[in-house]
Amino acid sequence: MTPERIPVLVQERCARLRDCELRGRRLPSRPALLVAAAVAAALPSSGPLLAAARRPDGVTPEIERMVKGGAEYLVRTQNRDGSWNNMGGIGGYPTAMTALGGTALLMTGSTPTRGPYARSISRAVDFILRVARPSGLIATPAEEGRSMHGHGFAMLFLAQAYGMESDPRRQQRIHDVLTRAVRITERSQSRAGGWLYSPNSEGDEGSVTVTQIQGLRACRNAGIQVSRSTIERAVRYIEKSQEPDGGIRYQLRGGGGSRPPITAAAVATLYNAGEYDSPVALKCLRYCDRTISVHSDTNRSWGHYFYAQLYYSQAKYQQGGKEWSQYYRAIALRLASARAGDGSWMGDQVGTTYGTAIALTILQLPYQHVPIYQR
Repeated sequence: MTPERIPVLVQERCARLRDCELRGRRLPSRPALLVAAAVAAALPSSGPLLAAARRPDGVTPEIERMVKGGAEYLVRTQNRDGSWNNMGGIGGYPTAMTALGGTALLMTGSTPTRGPYARSISRAVDFILRVARPSGLIATPAEEGRSMHGHGFAMLFLAQAYGMESDPRRQQRIHDVLTRAVRITERSQSRAGGWLYSPNSEGDEGSVTVTQIQGLRACRNAGIQVSRSTIERAVRYIEKSQEPDGGIRYQLRGGGGSRPPITAAAVATLYNAGEYDSPVALKCLRYCDRTISVHSDTNRSWGHYFYAQLYYSQAKYQQGGKEWSQYYRAIALRLASARAGDGSWMGDQVGTTYGTAIALTILQLPYQHVPIYQR
């Protein structure tokens, strides 16, 4: 088997698993789910993985240089315990930052055991596993009051790493952590179908809800048992939060009108939930096309530029065709102009870990190395 063929086989296997699930077929057994991990273990352990496969359409040498520079920035700024901080932004949120940074490095094609960024990814996995609690919540003590964003991002990251882990004992540990994480997310869902900032909040809002939906879908794709009714109720929460203009408001009850960033997140998560033909998703996407631009100056009325582009890029990538090609060219140019000399991006004044991880996620969508972001 040639190295060029290996990434293709991994992608084909992941696509078959997703197709089974979306069509309501019985998912393959757990050993079958781990075929992708076995194939990934055969990847060469040296040399940039971005160069190992054919360059995807739209990706230029300049984009590859930006990705390499951003990935190396994350490696340089990772803490000894495997975590990342915001690096110049507000607050700490190490669980969310570590999950976002680790996912961005997985998207290069490295795994926890193979590739130029394997050590950093493995250390990030170790950190997330250490902060996971017996209750199922993935959070440090300092994040107690606003833990669910990080919890959702951590589920997504660990679920991607789970299928790439070659050590059976470590894989079992990830499986156990994810199983508990899913259970606490299911238990903390509000009566309306959403989630709020902590498991015992007994409330809901859009941005936390979309992180839980993506985290749950990533876990389910990895073979972790997830209640179908939990996802269905969450999808209905998003649908009921839609305004007449197509946008999604901050909260189901109230929220002050449509919010472009949350609407972009809603489109991406509806697609993740298999709602590709949903009229709600289509209206959301049309609203985003009217209100979100790659030029940050036009988005000042609502802010959260990087957050909005993280999800809008996923929606446009799923849309594909000319719409995606035009968007990708434009966002790549915008990110090139916003990049700092050290290879990082400052994102929404949250910090450079946050901005760099999001920029790398957007730029690497065409590579399809991470199953949750594949078409």
